[in-house]
Amino acid sequence: MSALFTPFNLKDVSLRNRIAIPPMCQYNAVDGLITDWHRVHLAGLARGGAGLVIVEATAVSPEGRITPGCTGLWNDQQAQAFAPIVASIRAAGAVPGIQLAHAGRKASSNRPWEGGDHIAAGDPRGWRTIAPSSIAFGDHLPRVPAAMTLQDIVRVREDFVAAAKRAQAAGFEWLELHFAHGYLGQSFFSAHSNQRNDAYGGSLDNRSRFLLETLAAVRDVWPEHLPLTARFGVIEYDGRDEETLAESIELAKNFKRAGLDMLSVSVGFSTPAAQIPWAPAFLVPVAERIRREAQLPVASAWGIDTPELANRCVENGQLDLVMVGRAHLADPHWAYSAARKLGIDRASWTLPAPYAHWLESYAVTE
Repeated sequence: MSALFTPFNLKDVSLRNRIAIPPMCQYNAVDGLITDWHRVHLAGLARGGAGLVIVEATAVSPEGRITPGCTGLWNDQQAQAFAPIVASIRAAGAVPGIQLAHAGRKASSNRPWEGGDHIAAGDPRGWRTIAPSSIAFGDHLPRVPAAMTLQDIVRVREDFVAAAKRAQAAGFEWLELHFAHGYLGQSFFSAHSNQRNDAYGGSLDNRSRFLLETLAAVRDVWPEHLPLTARFGVIEYDGRDEETLAESIELAKNFKRAGLDMLSVSVGFSTPAAQIPWAPAFLVPVAERIRREAQLPVASAWGIDTPELANRCVENGQLDLVMVGRAHLADPHWAYSAARKLGIDRASWTLPAPYAHWLESYAVTE
């Protein structure tokens, strides 16, 4: 049996294999509410055979959306709309997960294919952005955010808690907190965006405080038997990588102490000046170090899109789960294709019977 197709257990949740579909924003929601696009898109991905399907970055408040088209979970109507999607993912044999997010200073943006820049001042589609400090990201996101007050920090933390409760009510079994990619959580941790002089800025402990407090607050309401995970940018590629990585490892250890069950390892994306060494699986050695030194299960993405590479990452003990995103958009049945390529017996286990009938019964010998 290929390592990629061995089951993975975390808390009381069992994944049929080590393939996970990470959150991929679709920018097709209306006022945070999912549409038919999401229903078809997510159910189709789940039928492809992955063990875990995580719904796109879902804002905990209207101000937390990246764009006006982002999904939300700040009211009960949105939670109720997710319930049928959760059921369809589970019926297809995958575990339903969701990523809760707040975009911080990168919020109030146009959709990527509309430029991905900040919505112009005065445009009624836009809104006020907030961040740890009044520092713009720069580049195509020049809007200066309002520095968060202590009351803002408490409010946003409670927004995460309320969204986590709604996620449970909708039936999700896997919760991921989005602390990566220059969004709000990452912005508190990064010196590029946090220049506060109170308990939430300066030292590593202070810059970690918002993330750890939010994690602890969500842990209190999220069922103990279900996985609570986070996506976090452990490295920036800004010339001080060893220092950042050492701090990230310390934070990962504290995440574990606070009740985190797994870390999805990513890049910080906190500065447009970063020199990211894009290459297949370039983050895997970094994730392996986090796994070893923090003693925490890890996942990662970014260029792990061939079955052989994905299998090797698991087989070598570098990753516990492999996040395969864009390759699933190109081939929603990527897991099935991977099983066949890796020589897995009875690959039809990863397919619904109507698909298996046609694909297996009439398979052409390659």
